[in-house]
Amino acid sequence: MQEKDASPYGFQPRFQHFATQAIHVGQEPEQWTSQAVVPPISLSTTFKQEAPGQHSGFEYSRSGNPTRNCLEKAVAALDGAKYSLAFASGLAATVTITHLLKAGDQIICMDDVYGGTNRYFRQVATEFGLKISFVDCSKTKLLEAAITPETKRPLALGADICMYSATKYMNGHSDVVMGLVSLNSESLHNRLRFLQNSLGAVPSPVDCYLCNRGLKTLQVRMEKHFENGMAVAQFLESNPWVEKVIYPGLPSHPQHELAKRQCTGCPGMITFYIKGTLQHAQMFLKNLKLFTLAESLGGYESLAELPAIMTHASVPKSDRDVLGISDTLIRLSVGLEDKKDLLEDLDQALKAAHPPNADCN
Repeated sequence: MQEKDASPYGFQPRFQHFATQAIHVGQEPEQWTSQAVVPPISLSTTFKQEAPGQHSGFEYSRSGNPTRNCLEKAVAALDGAKYSLAFASGLAATVTITHLLKAGDQIICMDDVYGGTNRYFRQVATEFGLKISFVDCSKTKLLEAAITPETKRPLALGADICMYSATKYMNGHSDVVMGLVSLNSESLHNRLRFLQNSLGAVPSPVDCYLCNRGLKTLQVRMEKHFENGMAVAQFLESNPWVEKVIYPGLPSHPQHELAKRQCTGCPGMITFYIKGTLQHAQMFLKNLKLFTLAESLGGYESLAELPAIMTHASVPKSDRDVLGISDTLIRLSVGLEDKKDLLEDLDQALKAAHPPNADCN
């Protein structure tokens, strides 16, 4: 259920009880003998049994852990799901889900997927006999053309699994690598939990504690990310040294209306093309003072990167060219700093990349 008050810029209203569930579900003090308000970190690898085969819900931390259990309950509630599973990384979640398939099965994947997932599908999954089709999913006809009988009419079935890289906004502090999966099917949940345990693709209790902590401020952080992201996107779109800005929150984005119908807002992820060449892009990145040159995204701090050389370097150049990942494409993860400071930093870096008397055309 969503709140009735309209969100900024015409997006969907926020989900009701989201922040409350993030703070309370799975965190009940009554589950601990200490009555701890904040769930403790359970570092034990093994748990006492009253008799052989008689345990209190936990046997061995790879199979299940109290701290991980708290996190999984909270995430399931936020997704309106029956089950959630935590993994050692977003890619570990992807690999585990892929193990549900067999040789000859087909995966239809968006063509601008995360570079690490692209590499896994191209160089690893295909070795096990899986067929991979990379498709521009914004073009329905291309998606329909990629669907074969082996995909068993997925559009008619609806989504079965929701998957996250919790490393990003859900944790929000750039100190955890984790993946999360939410789902409603009991049989599918049982299969994935078996694989999670069998493959050993589980996060540590400390990482689970940190991500659980991050969820408590997720709503307020996302509101600030949206505010700062919109300000940065509008600034860049009006800057003479910027060729193009890609941000769903802007009316200029081809899927802006779709985003407004589906989303409660936009995050702080902004992609733009700087005018000039690779040298201009590198000079811009070199002169940033608040934005740190680093991969990943979704933390409280602002980051900047050059995908062609960093996150998507493993993607074949011919594919990068088709996707528009050129040497002048820059990706920003806008953090929670004062937006005035962020805009000033971007302004001075753009000017440094294009010294006075330079031609902006």
